[in-house]
Amino acid sequence: MSLATRAVAVMLPVADVDRAKKFYVENLGLDYTGTNDEGSAMFELSGGTSLLLLPRPGGQRSDSTALSWEVDDLEAEVDELEGKGVAFEDYDVPGLKTIDHIATMGGEKAAWFCDPDSNVLCLHQRSF
Repeated sequence: MSLATRAVAVMLPVADVDRAKKFYVENLGLDYTGTNDEGSAMFELSGGTSLLLLPRPGGQRSDSTALSWEVDDLEAEVDELEGKGVAFEDYDVPGLKTIDHIATMGGEKAAWFCDPDSNVLCLHQRSF
């Protein structure tokens, strides 16, 4: 068995599963598939990948990007999600500057936003 060929489950901590579930369904358009015994909201993503929103009342989160989706048209995706109420982050720090919410880094463009629990999420597009 090789892990390189296996589906992945991404697990994000959230303080309020119902609030987070609403964001992932209504704002991001993900398909909710149910709740497990622990109370995690489950979503099925492409290629057998799944997302679980773990109930963690203490509000644990990562300061780094927790999840990133590769998209074909970053500008169109940003516009669509903004229309659904998603607020994108803007950065102007050494080595990273966003213009209209999008940063260009070598052969890739990216835009970041946060879920209701401040988990950093990303859209990225390869530009080569």
